[in-house]
Amino acid sequence: MNGTWELLIAGGVAICCLLGVLLTVLTFPGIWFMVLAAALAQWWSYEQLPGAGIAGAAPDPASPAVAQSLMFNWWVLGSAAALALLGEIIEFFASALGAAKAGGTRRGAIGSILGGLIGAIAGTMILPILGTILGAALGAGVGALLFERHAGRKTWKEATKVGAGAAAGRLVATIAKAAIACAVALMLTLDAFI
Repeated sequence: MNGTWELLIAGGVAICCLLGVLLTVLTFPGIWFMVLAAALAQWWSYEQLPGAGIAGAAPDPASPAVAQSLMFNWWVLGSAAALALLGEIIEFFASALGAAKAGGTRRGAIGSILGGLIGAIAGTMILPILGTILGAALGAGVGALLFERHAGRKTWKEATKVGAGAAAGRLVATIAKAAIACAVALMLTLDAFI
């Protein structure tokens, strides 16, 4: 494999990982962006192997000799994809779980999810990065509060408690997903250069 091209591709993966962390903080699918960049680099490194692209003569990517020639270890790529999925699950359910822990109903959980999405978009337009994080948390809280209050079953005090729980859950989810993004970025960048 050409060492110069390999270094350039690894550098491109590292840049995509940095961008992926930023995208994650902005509540975009940044971890999936990193996994996609790594998968494309893996495909490129496979195509550089002798016999690749020739029908019937393609090297087996599972064989130890071929696996050593590829840019990424298959376990690293699989772990990155698993962590990306875990980040999505955490982000999706955290505000709803926060609302439920504070005594919210299913309606409050739905309001927290919708409010979090709307708040993240609105916050990004007002103040990128910080506004996205705060907008998502605030939106989750307001969404849960309004949905709980609209049902008429909760007082303003009870609905506010549910909203605060949803906001706290969303904030924790954003921080957790950003931490996962940093771990995936580090893992992929190190494996690209080793």
